[in-house]
Amino acid sequence: MVADETGSGAAAAEARVRALRLWQGAVRIEPLKGGVSNASFRVTDSRGSYVARVGGDYSFHQVSRAREAVASRAAFEAGLSPELVHAGDGVMVLRHIEARTYAEADVRANAGACVDILRRCHHDMGRRIDGQGAIFWVFQILRDYARTLDRHAHRNAAEIAGWMPAVDALEAAQIPLPIVFGHHDILPTNFMDDGRRLWLIDWEYGAFGTAMFDLASIAANNSFDDAGERLILETYLDRTPTAAEWRAFHAMKAASALREAVWGMISELFLAAPGVDYVAYAQEYMGRFENVHRAYRETYGD
Repeated sequence: MVADETGSGAAAAEARVRALRLWQGAVRIEPLKGGVSNASFRVTDSRGSYVARVGGDYSFHQVSRAREAVASRAAFEAGLSPELVHAGDGVMVLRHIEARTYAEADVRANAGACVDILRRCHHDMGRRIDGQGAIFWVFQILRDYARTLDRHAHRNAAEIAGWMPAVDALEAAQIPLPIVFGHHDILPTNFMDDGRRLWLIDWEYGAFGTAMFDLASIAANNSFDDAGERLILETYLDRTPTAAEWRAFHAMKAASALREAVWGMISELFLAAPGVDYVAYAQEYMGRFENVHRAYRETYGD
């Protein structure tokens, strides 16, 4: 367990935030709930209100805080996310926004707005990225996760061999698409609504890749039905999807659910966020994967 990377221990994490030379005047720090891999706090000083998040590089999740900072700055410039005001020493600080965090039902009810902000991300972010660009390809990540689970003798290691043929087949169903800069972590809690507009936050997995992963992840992570999925693709493409696009979407939906499941297993090995049950998280998403993959095979075959 890498406690120093996770910032585990609320007192230690808060002390790191308080020690920043960023603050002016009296400082009030309150813990925030809801994070599954980092300790977060709301900080108020004489100049305003901020969100501070404690967490180092997570090599086991291919997360680089330096790359995340680049993506966060680009997202602010593109008008998608609040301003990043500090990044370093394992602490990231952004301006606080008064907004409501979405749940799955909110994403389904506001699917058009969620797709729109993703389309803006895909269109505007890439040209704003400084330095070497990272890539996100879920199939490579799943293979890397499988090797990590095997090396660490995870309790599910014996099941890995059964997942890999599915990973290969789902990858083979993908079609050529333009390379875009994507978010790649489309959980409902990463959408925030301030009553006037939608925000997209948390860029740990921001990288160049295919739009299909973000689009399929909306469906996989927010329990969309068939009509909702049609709305996602038709809104994004502004036309009727082709048969090949539908197949790629449903294959990527299964890959997205499997990624969340195995993310939970990897996190079980390395992370210790207070109040987070990684075993239950992995089981929930493995159930989603099995249902989605079964439907995919019934429709398209093996």
